[in-house]
Amino acid sequence: MASSRHASPTELSSPDEPFEPAYLLLRTGELRARADEARRRLQACDLCANHCGVNRLAVTVGATCNTYERARVHAAFPHHGEEDVLRGHAGSGTIFFSFCTLHCVYCQNWEISWKGESDLVSDEDLAGMMLELQRQGCHNVNLVSPSHVVAQVLAALCLAVERGLRLPLVWNSGGFDSLEALQLLDGVVDIYMPDMKYADSGVARQYSHVTGYREVNRAAVKEMHRQVGDLTLDDRGLARRGLLVRHLVLPSGLAGTDDVMRFLAEEVSPRTWVNLMDQYRPCYRSGNVEALARRPSSTELREALAAARRHGLTRLDPGGVS
Repeated sequence: MASSRHASPTELSSPDEPFEPAYLLLRTGELRARADEARRRLQACDLCANHCGVNRLAVTVGATCNTYERARVHAAFPHHGEEDVLRGHAGSGTIFFSFCTLHCVYCQNWEISWKGESDLVSDEDLAGMMLELQRQGCHNVNLVSPSHVVAQVLAALCLAVERGLRLPLVWNSGGFDSLEALQLLDGVVDIYMPDMKYADSGVARQYSHVTGYREVNRAAVKEMHRQVGDLTLDDRGLARRGLLVRHLVLPSGLAGTDDVMRFLAEEVSPRTWVNLMDQYRPCYRSGNVEALARRPSSTELREALAAARRHGLTRLDPGGVS
């Protein structure tokens, strides 16, 4: 049932018009030029906000992401557990990249993000995965934890587009994206879905082992919104373009939910689509951290929802905190 806190697809549908993914508008060889520039940047890599500067084309050690010339993919399949606006009836075509720009002590996919369980794939392989997800009827290509494989994604996308890829592209990241990378993705990505994990960089340093998360994350989210705007849906209730922000409510107020909601409403857009997630549970190493060794209480979840409402955010994903 629709309420003041959930936006209905009918209310949000844009006019029914032929949809073309953003990358098809790059008609002049620009997509290939972006891919070439991203590959060049791998020589002193700044394609995530860690800015490690490693030559990922020449070495096999030292990169913060543990990923070098070729991407590592854990799995690719139609995912029916994503937000309704992404999964629809046929699933979101997810490609799970291994390793990550963040190192969260509570990671729920630590086998993928920390251990790197995966296969090395070529650009051809990655393009083939995109096309196979389209063949299976998925509503989009959903790139999960892609911030460290910008060059590989762009190279594969060039090949896939030549062979008929026409699905919207979802950039599903931890929100620790560099502006250098986002400039290369401008006009390529249809739907940005970043996390906003923390309001405080010190907390991010302690629990995700990155420096400057607040500043990097907020600059990235602003840039993403500048590129794609507020989320729009088609007449089936499926996302076609725009920004969707995920915020995981952590116990003990560690995520700084009130400040994150204020930022989104005041500095991005009060019409930002937000998934206020309630599924935190102690995973991986978090059982040894007192502040993270429990699930958020019902009171903490209610306070998170109240913060979103207080700051005027009404487009809250139906699958989130209720």
